[in-house]
Amino acid sequence: MQVKVLFFGVLSEVAGTDCRFYREIRSINELKLRISDEFPEMPHYNYRVSLNNEIIDSNRTLSDNDEVAFMPPFAGG
Repeated sequence: MQVKVLFFGVLSEVAGTDCRFYREIRSINELKLRISDEFPEMPHYNYRVSLNNEIIDSNRTLSDNDEVAFMPPFAGG
């Protein structure tokens, strides 16, 4: 199983990339823990999580080829 993870804005600077692939991650919470381990600065930032282009506020089970995005706060007009 593989999940594509996108990082936007300042989060891409923290991660050193705008895209990574993770294997054998089963949930959003597990992914957040893995990312926090790899990028210890990440928990210091506010961000929203999107799963397959839908903003989510809770843990979800991940499936093969899901796309998860970590997005900092942004303003629009």
